[in-house]
Amino acid sequence: MTGAAAKPPVLQLDGIVSGYDGLDVLKGISLTVHAGEFVTVVGPNGHGKSTLLKTISGLVPLRGGQISIDGQRLSGKPHETAMLGVAHVPQGDMLFAQMSVLENLLMGAYLAPDKAVIARRLDEVYALLPKLADRRNQIASSLSGGERRMVGIGRGLMMGGRILLIDEPSLGLAPLIIDQVYGVISQLSRAGRTILLVEENPARVEDLADRLHLLDDGAIVWSGKPAELMARDELLATYLGG
Repeated sequence: MTGAAAKPPVLQLDGIVSGYDGLDVLKGISLTVHAGEFVTVVGPNGHGKSTLLKTISGLVPLRGGQISIDGQRLSGKPHETAMLGVAHVPQGDMLFAQMSVLENLLMGAYLAPDKAVIARRLDEVYALLPKLADRRNQIASSLSGGERRMVGIGRGLMMGGRILLIDEPSLGLAPLIIDQVYGVISQLSRAGRTILLVEENPARVEDLADRLHLLDDGAIVWSGKPAELMARDELLATYLGG
């Protein structure tokens, strides 16, 4: 994104450390995401990508370092983080299975100030994802995998946040459906949404992301443009198996 470095970051991570049951998974992660940027973190499974997003949104406690949104240090409490504009689309969607598409979307708007804002956001989601409008009264458990992924993204958009955290949107989907999901993400990026996305396959974001960070064993081992990584066969072979 042109001129991104001249703008203050929406999200800033300074040396963050976090993990589970006494084990540090993230080991001093620092990165920034500026307004309107699409930043991707890639790496092998089990090396901290999902933990990174969960730590930002407050679902995994921060053990060291600092996380800031628009210069304000996060408390680590999930509801306060959401109020500052962090919208998290989790891996596997985690929908309310026995609720309708519309009810799931409305759950994302629980912090909206009034009904007019909710209605406007809902119109925006339906304009971006028209199939959800057709499925609005359908129970979430009856949707296809791709449709559930779209509902998860739509629910995140209903929060109206400053930054959208998207966790492995391609996971478990057929190639054609993955292309459709990333088509939606591309539209969001072109519309100026600020996105931090984690993904195992860097080829998915080669033509989309502004910057890419390679995560291995809880640490960033390389940063640059996606095309630069795709040209580094030794890095791909060492960290991503090809």
